[in-house]
Amino acid sequence: MNRIHVLSRSDEAFRDRKDAGKCLGQALKDLHIAADLTLGIPRGGAVVAKEVSNILNVPLDIVLSRKLAAPNNPELAVGAISETGKIFLDAVMASSHGADKEYIKKESERQKSEMERRAAIFRKMLPKLELQAKTVIVTDDGLATGATMQASLWAVRQEGARRLIAAVPVASAEAVERISGYCDEVVVLKLPDFFGAVGQFYVKFDQTADAEVIDILKEEFTARTWRV
Repeated sequence: MNRIHVLSRSDEAFRDRKDAGKCLGQALKDLHIAADLTLGIPRGGAVVAKEVSNILNVPLDIVLSRKLAAPNNPELAVGAISETGKIFLDAVMASSHGADKEYIKKESERQKSEMERRAAIFRKMLPKLELQAKTVIVTDDGLATGATMQASLWAVRQEGARRLIAAVPVASAEAVERISGYCDEVVVLKLPDFFGAVGQFYVKFDQTADAEVIDILKEEFTARTWRV
């Protein structure tokens, strides 16, 4: 049975994503959760992941997977495409929402194009880490519906990760239920009774710019050099 750690029901706001990442990293350390690396979902998740990786002293990377959305419902994931091009498809869900083979092909091509655009920006700063047989923490700045995290977990599993841990500062109960079946462990710092949007749990929740993610990746590239 997958383990779910909910540390509190508090609705108190974090100062910013760095504060949330530090709190999350310390919680993972206190829970004695070990991993080979931490993956952040850009853009905001990269900021959280950086702090987690610093506290756990593990390599940092980003996950550039994209969800394959159901027709006329962009929040509903019927599958995902990984950065390596592997596709995970929930055939039952796709069929029940009218996502036929032709639709999946077009949606995969559309999402692959967007992923390649992001890869062109980010991967020249930091080469992708191998995930095969690794224990991986996947994080974001929060989960509202959980669709993006769900797609990321699907994609990371398709790349051969041995063990998957989804860890976030705050989430809705709906999101935790949605992702719990697709990872081995879930860690949530705050699971408030009322959840409107991720931003309500941050004092500062400005949009994370590509430039900030690039700076994080540059720092990690330097750190990797020193580790070698």
